[in-house]
Amino acid sequence: MIQVVIRSSLFAAFQLLLTPVFAVIALLTFPLPALTRYRIITVWTCWVMWASRVICGIRYRVIGAENIPQQPCIILAKHQSAWETMGFQLIFPPQVWVLKKELLRVPFFGWGLAMLSPIAIDRSSRRQALQQLVDQGRQRLAAGFYIVIFPEGTRIAPGKRGKYRAGGARLAVQTGTPVLPVAHNAGLRWGKNAFLKYPGMITVSIGPLIQPDDNAESLTRRVEDWIENEMPHLDTR
Repeated sequence: MIQVVIRSSLFAAFQLLLTPVFAVIALLTFPLPALTRYRIITVWTCWVMWASRVICGIRYRVIGAENIPQQPCIILAKHQSAWETMGFQLIFPPQVWVLKKELLRVPFFGWGLAMLSPIAIDRSSRRQALQQLVDQGRQRLAAGFYIVIFPEGTRIAPGKRGKYRAGGARLAVQTGTPVLPVAHNAGLRWGKNAFLKYPGMITVSIGPLIQPDDNAESLTRRVEDWIENEMPHLDTR
């Protein structure tokens, strides 16, 4: 345990030193095209993922990478920790995330996040948020970005199951965009709001592409069924 505390402290110090520097770089990328900004700013992610492996001993493997389409799609994924918000940037093509707008106010981190063209919604107004998701989602897809949505809406502890919301499925139905379901167990190594990071392997499993039907609720159930059925098998695959 002492070793975990030391490693986690070193990792936190590394992030503390790195993040303000890249926040300034992110702000300077404002005049550049969105995809160019993305490639510059996500260098921060590469460094943080490197540090998580070298300092904390967190590694990852990907199952089903062949299911990632060449054209932008909607990624509906399990949400357990902050790890997947970074790990997905190395696994999938350029992407934007659907997130709560409060995150953009976080000093340094939020400033850089804002330069990545996220779909930042106000969750207090559900109808307005859904319309914003569809309108901006359509724009991001047309610009060549994949869209990452966590249908449970918040981070869920390993072994638990949240309520799957249909917003991502509605976007898929209204834009005719296929959905890519993703299961992972990052929360076992990097818990929700946890300072301690535990060494070991994270498994990310990418399911077959799901074509949207005319019903967002049924599409959501199909995604939920695949993810939740896959979760118990991640350690054995």
